Amino acid sequence: MAFVGLEDVIGFSAAQGFITLGDTTLLYLYPVKTLIAAGVLYRYRSEYRELTIKNLANLPTTLSLCGAGLLVFVLWIQLDWTLGKPQGFNPTLLPGQDLQIVMIMSRVAGAVLVVPLIEELFWRSFLIRYIIDSDFQKVPLGAYTRASFLLTVVLFALEHHYILAGLMAGAVYNLILYRTRSIAQCILAHAITNLALAIYVLNTGNRQYW
Repeated sequence: MAFVGLEDVIGFSAAQGFITLGDTTLLYLYPVKTLIAAGVLYRYRSEYRELTIKNLANLPTTLSLCGAGLLVFVLWIQLDWTLGKPQGFNPTLLPGQDLQIVMIMSRVAGAVLVVPLIEELFWRSFLIRYIIDSDFQKVPLGAYTRASFLLTVVLFALEHHYILAGLMAGAVYNLILYRTRSIAQCILAHAITNLALAIYVLNTGNRQYW
């Protein structure tokens, strides 16, 4: 969240003429924030007691949620109404093929491995329960209230450029939590969505979705 804020401040400052910003400057920030976020996740890995990998052993459920993740991807690229025009992540602007490959790999790794983990821990493990009770660890996973459902869906959408797509995805991931009571299953579905989106962007060049 701090990096998102930093990017917004830098972008605003450049737009107002306070600083000069190259076309590729912000691209270099992505691998930095991905590595830092991954490092923090690893450092505190023992604290995520609600994250149980064995939940994925239920193969029929796991496969169905992979399908749900793909459905979110399909709907995401259809619900493309947005506030402003997102620039997207375009590593082809960088000099040299090797650097471009490294940046693409960092983007895919971040989107598939880091983002689903850190976002689901925040939205579906922490915030959705915190809205119910500030002592959120007393609230069981999958507990439902109308306020917690709506607030997390709306806030999740506002985190993304594509508002309607974000509303849809937030609602689907919340429903997965209610259905499975498993953060691991939410992370899997989210990762499948992001992987499909990465493959789509790399094959079509529609980098605005990045």
